[in-house]
Amino acid sequence: MAKVRIVHYINQFFAGIGGEEKGSSPLEHCEGPKGPGVGFVQQIGSEAEIVRTIWCGDNLVNQESARILAGIADLIKEAKPDVVVAGPAFNAGRYGLACGMVGRLCSQTLKVPVLIGLHPENPAVEIYRKDAYIYPCAETVVGMRKDLPGLARLALKLGKTGTLGPAIEEGYLPRGFRSNEYVGKNAAQRAIEMLAQRMAGGNPPTEIPLRGFEMVPPAAPVKDLAKAKVAIVTGGGMVPRGNPDKLKQAFSDSFGTYSIAGLSELPAGDFKGIHGGYDSTWVDEDPDRVVPLDALRQLEKEGAFGSLLDEYVVLCGIGTNVAMSKKLGAEIAEQLKRKEVSAAIYTST
Repeated sequence: MAKVRIVHYINQFFAGIGGEEKGSSPLEHCEGPKGPGVGFVQQIGSEAEIVRTIWCGDNLVNQESARILAGIADLIKEAKPDVVVAGPAFNAGRYGLACGMVGRLCSQTLKVPVLIGLHPENPAVEIYRKDAYIYPCAETVVGMRKDLPGLARLALKLGKTGTLGPAIEEGYLPRGFRSNEYVGKNAAQRAIEMLAQRMAGGNPPTEIPLRGFEMVPPAAPVKDLAKAKVAIVTGGGMVPRGNPDKLKQAFSDSFGTYSIAGLSELPAGDFKGIHGGYDSTWVDEDPDRVVPLDALRQLEKEGAFGSLLDEYVVLCGIGTNVAMSKKLGAEIAEQLKRKEVSAAIYTST
């Protein structure tokens, strides 16, 4: 029996080219496995093989997607795969989006089965879940070893059959599709059985899971902007030189507060971007690109608002999960309230 042919898409980091500084690396490929594909091959055994590995810099594929995806399409068609695997990209934003674009390319244009590995909170999940099967991976590369067996299992099955069963059975993230199927008991019988299990303390899975969206009420408008004290909060990772509080470059669990008293701008060299999700070269040249102190000082001088808080709050927003984001947000808000801040301007990357 012929082996299942797999094409594997990865980014420049996992191809061994480099990190953020190599984010614009060109589209390249090799025959056989590379990077995480080596471990992937160990999981699929003799039933399948990675016939080609394709990689590209995350920045390039996101900035020049039409051109790069055309090149990726040619490389995939040449390899004649039974299935394409992208990632795992964990909770990496641009890498996840690149994998999603490859997934949509395969499903909509090339008509090739495709499987992506992403953390459930990766922004690419909501954008591309209807375009590809998405296997739920760990938040960081630390979970690679645990993720590969499940990813390999689904890739092998997808390569053999071209499709997978229900998400609740196969283990991929729900795609939002509902299919009719014949079962032994009608809906009324199944509902009564589920109710009986619930009353007995059980927790049977629902057949139609509904996703709830938390409603966040907007803040009340500032009553008198001319008297308002305004604060700067940023998720862009701009910290004083040396990162005195040792803030994390990603997956934040704390934040820093630093003085800007007497400063009309953030001096280059005294402040440094540590954010793990982008190349900080340009913001290191001009830190006000992340913390717009110069512009706010000018507005303060013109009387657009009352005063600027003499310190700013910073963390690195990349990869921070929802629960931790809520916790840190509440702590920052409480700190600003104690300092009688009327409004905050949040800057990102």
